[in-house]
Amino acid sequence: MPAQAVSGRVGYVMSRKVLSRAVDRNRLKRRLRAFLRTQPSAVRFDIVVRVKRKVERDMLDEVFREATALIAKAMSADAAAPAR
Repeated sequence: MPAQAVSGRVGYVMSRKVLSRAVDRNRLKRRLRAFLRTQPSAVRFDIVVRVKRKVERDMLDEVFREATALIAKAMSADAAAPAR
């Protein structure tokens, strides 16, 4: 969905069922926010990152890598699309 503002927003949805410890949920969100701050181009769309399957604590790095790859793919597809 195109963002209403000049730059887009990114939201994170992770329930207690998926990541039982709040410290793990917050750590993953913090790492994803830090990743987006390092990206040179602004997001023009609103993106929601939703973790749907139960994640064990030792899988957080794998989840982070997958989420950053998907966000980067969305941003590159956005950059390749012609501006309206």
